[in-house]
Formats: sequence, structure tokens, C-alpha cells
Amino acid sequence: MRVADIVRFRDADSRAVDLLYRRVFGHDAASASTLRWQWQYLQNPNNPPGGPAIWLAREGPSVVGHFATMPVRLALNGAEISGSWGMDVCVAPERQRQGIGEALVRTWDQQAGAGLGLGLSPASQGLFRKLRWPGIGPVPCLVKPLSRRALRNPRWPTPVNRLVSAVTWPFIRLVARTRPLGAQVEPIRQFDERFTELWTAVAPAFGVAVRRDAPYLNWKFVEPPHVRYSIVALKRDEAVCGYAVYRHARQALGRVTLLVDFLVDPGDRIGFETLLRWVDREARAADSDTIRVFSMHGGFRRLLRRSGYFGVKSTAVLAAKINAVRVPDDFYKRTDDWHVTLGDSDQDR
Repeated sequence: MRVADIVRFRDADSRAVDLLYRRVFGHDAASASTLRWQWQYLQNPNNPPGGPAIWLAREGPSVVGHFATMPVRLALNGAEISGSWGMDVCVAPERQRQGIGEALVRTWDQQAGAGLGLGLSPASQGLFRKLRWPGIGPVPCLVKPLSRRALRNPRWPTPVNRLVSAVTWPFIRLVARTRPLGAQVEPIRQFDERFTELWTAVAPAFGVAVRRDAPYLNWKFVEPPHVRYSIVALKRDEAVCGYAVYRHARQALGRVTLLVDFLVDPGDRIGFETLLRWVDREARAADSDTIRVFSMHGGFRRLLRRSGYFGVKSTAVLAAKINAVRVPDDFYKRTDDWHVTLGDSDQDR
């Protein structure tokens, strides 16, 4: 059997990659994802000088496999290294289950300063174990109920859901009550250099976090062609002290507000709670039944629980492997100071 060559993507490969996508996912799905693909991989401000961090499996003139990654700058205990999130993998139907996907991921692993994955499928988790990546587990998910419909389950019969709604409503009214803001919150449409200054000020508080400077934040949350976010800034005397990114969406039995990303000094309790209270008000105005957030940081999770959130099962399994620098043996077990949210990687589409 012919062995595919693993090479980096070049502009001249765009047509071949598009044809591969259409073969694997169909014409409609490929056409629908064109703008997202261009934004996600070609316009990333962290792309290396050689172009987007995409690997191809090539057999002669044909591209039979594709693995795209999202480069980021990763803050690591006060230092900063290059890293990337593993994203889309696709292999031609006739070449699947022949090791091409593994070869693509292995090449990325060998060349990335830090490899990151979020929302891993069981198959991806198995591959990372095979490549001897350390196990980390899911990014905790927390939910805040806001309405009578908040705790309904689509798998339960209607009478059971009605009973649960009646029993839990007094508790929900208590945790969902309106509370005053402790600082100024202002909706914004663009991240300016003050947000880079904010990142520089708070970055040392995190053991691991993607660099959230203004160019990255604008690319990630202002410019996406496939999803629209609401963004607010936390201010004190016109100084920017934090931000929150959120959106409203439909779910099986109602509406949910997703708190997609946020940044504030973990020690700024009043600031973080102010952002949460703003999102509470926006969620109620949008008639959302719940607010959902993913947060790895232990300090933020404690404040979320103080604000009426409780933990639920998380599907956002996290993987990480640091290659650029040596890390302590227990590095992957001490994750309470890691700042990872749903806005990292590409889980919110």
C-alpha cells in the first residue's frame, strides 16, 4: 500500500482541500463552511510566517487527508510559547482506517510547541492515549437556572417535567433574583489596545491560558462569519478591568444563554460577579431558561457557584501536551489555575 506524504498546506492546495471536503462531507456542508474555514485558518492573527498550520496527506497530485489546527500564543506560568488547537481532520473515504489520520496528528504533535484539544470524541481520546498524551479530563460545565423550564429534560415524560418545575421553582426564583451591579458595564463592538493591557496585567495569575490580546479577541469574537456574539467591558473610571462574551441560542426544551468567554483578575470578586449579573439580566431579557458556562479555573468556579450556578456533566474533554519547555511531573494534574472556556478552540459554532 502506498504511504502518503505528510506536508504543510500551501495556497495552491486550496482547490484540492475543497474537493476533499466535498467528498467527505458533501457539497452543501462544504459550501456552508467555506467562509468559516477562511476566517478560522487563513485570517488567524497567530498564523506562523509560513502560512496556516495545516497538514495534508498527499499521494502524488491528490490530497487524501487534511488536518487543520488553530495557532495561539499560550501563557505558561509567566512564560509564553507557541501552541495550537487541533481542529478538523478528514480523510478520503477509500483511505480511512489506514493510519492517515494518526500520521497527520502525530506530525502536528512533533512540531507544535504545545498541542491542545477540546471537545474530544472517544476516537480522538483513544488516539491521544496512543500518542501518550497526559490525561486531563473535561472542562467543568456549570449551569444557572432562570425559569420554570430550566430543569426540564427532553427524555422525561411531560408529567415528570411539570412536577420537577413545580418543586424547583421556589429555589430557582431565589438564585435567579436580580442583583445590583458593582461596577460599570458597557457593551462594545471592538476590542482596543486597553484589552491587550488588561491581558498583560492578569496573565501572571494563570498557570495556563491562551493569550487574549486585542488582535486575537477581535478575530475570535468580532469577525467570525458564522456566529454573532454580544460583548461587554467591565470598567472602573474608564479603565478596562474585564470583559464577557455571550450569545443566546435554542435548546431542546427552551433557550440558553452561553457565557462563551470572559477575562478578569481571578482575585477581583466584585468585578467577576458584576459581569455575571449583567449576563443574568441579558439572559432574562432574551427569555432564556438557563445560562451555561465552561470554566477550568477553580477560583472562577467558586464565584460561579456563589452566583447560583451548579455543576452538570461536561462533554468538553480537554487534552494538552507541552513540548516547547519541560514541565513538572504533576503539571497536568494541577489545573485549578488554568483558564479554559468554551470560547477556546472551536467548540462554539
